[in-house]
Amino acid sequence: MNKLISTVLIMLISLGAFAQEKAKEEKQEGYVFTDTKVIPHTSVKSQYRSGTCWSFSAISFIEAELMRTGQGDVDLSEMFAVHHTYYDKSIQYVRMHGNLNYGAGAGFGDVFHVMKKYGMITEEAYSGLNYGTDNHVHGEMDAMLMAMVQSVIKDKNRTLTPVWPKAIEATISTYLGPIPEDFEYKGAKYTPRSFADDFMKFNFDDYVFLTSYSHHPFYEEFAVEVPDNWALDLSYNLPLNELMEVIDNAIANDMTIAWAADVSEKGFKWSKGYAVVPETDVKNLSDLEQSKWEDKSAKDIKKGLLSAEGPVQEKEITQEVRQMAFDNYQTTDDHGMHIIGIAKDQNGNVYYKIKNSWGTDQKYDGYFYASKAFVEYKTMDIVIHKDALPKSIKKKLGL
Repeated sequence: MNKLISTVLIMLISLGAFAQEKAKEEKQEGYVFTDTKVIPHTSVKSQYRSGTCWSFSAISFIEAELMRTGQGDVDLSEMFAVHHTYYDKSIQYVRMHGNLNYGAGAGFGDVFHVMKKYGMITEEAYSGLNYGTDNHVHGEMDAMLMAMVQSVIKDKNRTLTPVWPKAIEATISTYLGPIPEDFEYKGAKYTPRSFADDFMKFNFDDYVFLTSYSHHPFYEEFAVEVPDNWALDLSYNLPLNELMEVIDNAIANDMTIAWAADVSEKGFKWSKGYAVVPETDVKNLSDLEQSKWEDKSAKDIKKGLLSAEGPVQEKEITQEVRQMAFDNYQTTDDHGMHIIGIAKDQNGNVYYKIKNSWGTDQKYDGYFYASKAFVEYKTMDIVIHKDALPKSIKKKLGL
């Protein structure tokens, strides 16, 4: 009998340990993503301590386009675009008597303007690291340039000198390095202009900027009213469902998307590798979700959903919800990234795979997964090749 009891006890203990281990594994599982499509693109880079996500993401998008069109894996210089954009913005800031957003931030359009006006150069030829560090650290340069342009517009001489732009250029070149007149790539010599024209052969007219806000007419262009859009670049305005249709059509046709979005939401979990918009309004939760939070306060429910370890019910995003967030400053021009694919979680929910520019020291080596709701809610604007537009939408835009 004692032997039988001992055997039963051992079995019960074993079963208990197994159940605890299983529960522990389930708790640790969290979000599980499976890539369903990843489009060829270049490796993850790091903007480090610089406000240059706009350049890293736009350059990443252009590099992917070069891969798609047969020019191969080319590592372009993000700091070439930063150098020229800072100079051009300085000129405009002074012309506008300081009534212009000035600083490290900019938009996708700035990279396109730089390529049109100045050309492009490789990362090897121009890293922009001329101040003794291995990573981009721009705090001192940003502050120095701000002080300089502000001192110019104060006009202490009572008339502006003709040489102040040279001082700006010299300062940028001191920090980022002077831009070389020519450089070699794969055995051939190029200038920045000839590299863009003869090697890259990038046709700017093939690309369109898109957004979705109801305070402007749909199917027309307008300048999205955010501070970093200092150049007032225009975007075509689409209804939300059609903007998402364009994104999905691009991925289906092996094209990536430059993506500007707000990542200040509490559902954006960079270290955990995902971005979601949990439904925190109790009355909108499904019966199943509501049952999980019985006898909990609304505050506890919200806190619990935002810290959930696995997929939760997400907020339904409408044109009105999206517009309200923009009008209330809940959605701002926060961060530029690169959509390079699509995935699903363990429940079959769709996510977009995002390449970021914050290095690779992270759960998914520099990538994260943004839910469909997050992309619907927090997208500011995108850049795509015109061929990514469905024919019906292209016709509505007159393209």
